[in-house]
Amino acid sequence: MARRSRSADPGATLFPGATLFPVVTLFAGTHGQGEDFAPRVLVGVDEAGFGPMLGPLTIGCVALRTRGDGGDPWTGLASAVARPGERSRVKEGSATPRVIVGDSKAVFERNARGRERLEHTVLAFHSALHGLPDGGRAFLAATPPPLGCAEIADEFWHGSVPRRLSTAADAGLESVCASIGDALRRAEVQVATCAVRAVPPTTLNASFERTGSKGATHWEQCAPFFAHAFDAYGTEGVELVVDRHGGRMRYAGLLAATFPTARVTTESEVAARSVYTLRGTEGRRMRVTFAEKADALSFAVALASCCAKYARELCMAGFNAHFAHLQPDLQPTAGYVTDARRWLVEAAPALGRAGLSTEALVRTR
Repeated sequence: MARRSRSADPGATLFPGATLFPVVTLFAGTHGQGEDFAPRVLVGVDEAGFGPMLGPLTIGCVALRTRGDGGDPWTGLASAVARPGERSRVKEGSATPRVIVGDSKAVFERNARGRERLEHTVLAFHSALHGLPDGGRAFLAATPPPLGCAEIADEFWHGSVPRRLSTAADAGLESVCASIGDALRRAEVQVATCAVRAVPPTTLNASFERTGSKGATHWEQCAPFFAHAFDAYGTEGVELVVDRHGGRMRYAGLLAATFPTARVTTESEVAARSVYTLRGTEGRRMRVTFAEKADALSFAVALASCCAKYARELCMAGFNAHFAHLQPDLQPTAGYVTDARRWLVEAAPALGRAGLSTEALVRTR
């Protein structure tokens, strides 16, 4: 059952400033739990493509196992990683530029350089756990169910997903991966999870019909990652940070339903963020924070944001390549509402040749 902490004070601030990493105040004694510990595993979850009319919703999850001393990965990995806006200067003695980890909107631009920048960031960290994927479909398949969504492989355009998002990405990719690997070892940081969930429109529409709510569907698709963090890493202590789900401010009831055997305590529900602690069997403990602009405050969320965006862009590249084969003069779409409406009108000949109705493509919410 969800339990609210008796103190009305929001407790120790999780994000005192944009430059302070959230782990610093995790489970401080002011939260009334009576047991302090430093989390070893930092987990971030973020999504891309929640608003479009066409294409999948993609969700990224990154878990980093650390020394548990409150270190900031942006600082610990600074020899190989930069924030958006920082110079991607090369390391001393190396010609390998730093990758950019931050909000995917700041990392990615829809041009050759932006595609390469996003691809290098994601594949460098992905390779630290899974090895370098042979192609885009291999990247998507590296997250099997229940974290991944099996239905994405059944999409008619899946076979057109490109090997790489950027035609220039392979140039220097191995050296970038080696640079990140070296930085992770020096900082004693391990990539424990680097996963994506790509949910096609038909699966989303079925969930919308079942839940009757776009927000409930969003939670339903993110919940496997929340459960994985608690089950896989809870005995080590977890800091889970999630970009706030729309305008929702209260999550205790959802957490209690998702974790029926855990004790959920509300620590803080204020304008910028909502904070909860979970305690379960075998000493599992996890602090969950839903924050506005979490990708500027949590390295794990920022990297998850990039992973989700990369998966979404791969899928849309496959989508557009499939229809370009049917109708070469058809201009591609990113799937957002205004342009999606343009695309649906212009793609009528291709849809007719493929025998597809708009119901197979368009989200109902």
